[in-house]
Amino acid sequence: MSDKAPWPTEFRLKDHGRTLAIKFDDGNSYELPAEYLRVESPSAEVQGHGPGGRTTQFGKSSVRITEIVPTGNYAVRLLFDDHHSTGIYSFAWLHGLAVNHAAKWRTYLDEIKAKGLSRDAVAKR
Repeated sequence: MSDKAPWPTEFRLKDHGRTLAIKFDDGNSYELPAEYLRVESPSAEVQGHGPGGRTTQFGKSSVRITEIVPTGNYAVRLLFDDHHSTGIYSFAWLHGLAVNHAAKWRTYLDEIKAKGLSRDAVAKR
């Protein structure tokens, strides 16, 4: 058995960019919400520059993916309508987000609740 992550064979934006559908060469397909991908971005802005540096993202419930940009032969960069564009989503990172979606999402919801934050965007004045 190989420890190599499955390779994506198709990326498709659905629901006007609210969902990213991914098919992998192992036969599995996943639909990942844009909000989930945004709050779990691998960017330094989100993940920080070291242990304990992660920044909790919030107010992203209505975010959409506007573009999928191939990056080398190992990743894609997702562009979001909130102007976030610095996350390089390796295929292994995306696969990990896909197979761990339920657990990671629950952890995120618990985190924002504990911090008194909301998934909904705050209106600008």
